[in-house]
Amino acid sequence: MNYKYGFEKLEVWQHARQLVKKIYKLTAKYPSSEKFGLTNQMRRCAVSISSNLAEGTGRNSSKDQAHFYSMGYSSCLELMSQTILSLDLEFISKEEEADIREHIELVSNKINALRRARLSR
Repeated sequence: MNYKYGFEKLEVWQHARQLVKKIYKLTAKYPSSEKFGLTNQMRRCAVSISSNLAEGTGRNSSKDQAHFYSMGYSSCLELMSQTILSLDLEFISKEEEADIREHIELVSNKINALRRARLSR
């Protein structure tokens, strides 16, 4: 793949991008009454993760980069909470929750490593 922007080279951004696809597919089967509720919130949250990673790579200082990576991490936690609520509301199965949880943990761990690397510069 021919990358034009720095964020496209980040493995964590690639995983975040996959997470967005998973969330969109998962929430597509939520009740229509949730279109402007949990469905919208989860989709925005997932997109926020990859967006903050991209924005962080455009910042000049390590401190600014780390700030955006922290915001991406926070969005991971928010998405995890929404996934748990989706399970509670029986919009998703335990297996679907486990799959999303695993992907969120992968992304959040990689974001933390990236953030720590920027702060230690």
